[in-house]
Amino acid sequence: MHVLGTIVRFIVSAIVLMIVGYLVPQFAVGGFWSALMLALVIAVLGWIIEGIFGKKVTPFGRGIVGFLSSALVIWLAQFVVGNMRVTVLGAILAALVIGIIDLFIPVASPYQTTHNRHRG
Repeated sequence: MHVLGTIVRFIVSAIVLMIVGYLVPQFAVGGFWSALMLALVIAVLGWIIEGIFGKKVTPFGRGIVGFLSSALVIWLAQFVVGNMRVTVLGAILAALVIGIIDLFIPVASPYQTTHNRHRG
């Protein structure tokens, strides 16, 4: 069931990124497959940042550092994902909108360990 949960998380993330593309003027994703690839790239870049700097700096960390690292990850992802373009301001606005959407549709952190999810 862990694989299915991961697939669902990436699909939901791709849909959220497509919504953000409609809401944020300087953020554009070409379509569903680009958004899905973007979700994967954001997860990988976030994992790398967490490995280097620790959990408090990841996009899933709270506070201004997590917010800014989320914007940086979004901006860097455009160099890996085709059919995507974003300005620095667009990345900041996208990180803000994604944070707001995450309040209502939380997508669990991919860094969460299996034993933390299955306590009991």
